[in-house]
Amino acid sequence: MSESQDSVEGSGRMKGVTVVKPIVYGNLARPFGKKREEDGHTHQWTVYAKPYNNEDMSVYVKKVQFKLHDSYPNATRVVSKPPYEVTETGWGEFEVVIKIYFEDPNERPVTLYHVLKLFPSSGAPAPVVMGPLKTLVCEYYDEMIFQEPSLMMQQLLTSTRQITLGPYKHETDFEEKRQKTEAAINSARDKVKREIDDLRDKLKLAKETIARFRSEIEKSQAVH
Repeated sequence: MSESQDSVEGSGRMKGVTVVKPIVYGNLARPFGKKREEDGHTHQWTVYAKPYNNEDMSVYVKKVQFKLHDSYPNATRVVSKPPYEVTETGWGEFEVVIKIYFEDPNERPVTLYHVLKLFPSSGAPAPVVMGPLKTLVCEYYDEMIFQEPSLMMQQLLTSTRQITLGPYKHETDFEEKRQKTEAAINSARDKVKREIDDLRDKLKLAKETIARFRSEIEKSQAVH
């Protein structure tokens, strides 16, 4: 299908076109139960980036680069096909830099920052521990937004195929989290509104009291 000349800029970018690709990134971690004698490692973990929807990202993703802690051999790992993940063992938590490169070299890579979680803690979000093996899950939802992509990139983004024919779901129920977040925001908004209304009523009462006292003072001065 040919594109009209009006819809494509001279640079080859699709004018007025925005494509959003939701993704999930994070890590799983499973404890060994005791420190490994040879290196003191306590967990096996997997850090990943994957599509939120059931689609094959390799259609438009060229590679995903994971930058691990410098203590790991070959700390920069590159994965060129799904699943985009790295599995290792360790004992400590650190920040992993995830960089997603696209098939169109003119499309700027997307960089994500994820603090690898091995231990349950209170955080945002708090990691979830699941199953008899006490697997910990810490993952986030995000969106890659392509503003006015090239014609090539736009075609790749809109021609993805399903990555699996079976059930497709994430460890985290992001829809439930969204609803809870919206409920919390609405509750906070209502609380702030009530506090503002209360302060407004107090201010009105204070003004009325001042006006009454001023009137009484003026009457007293008029008598004298």
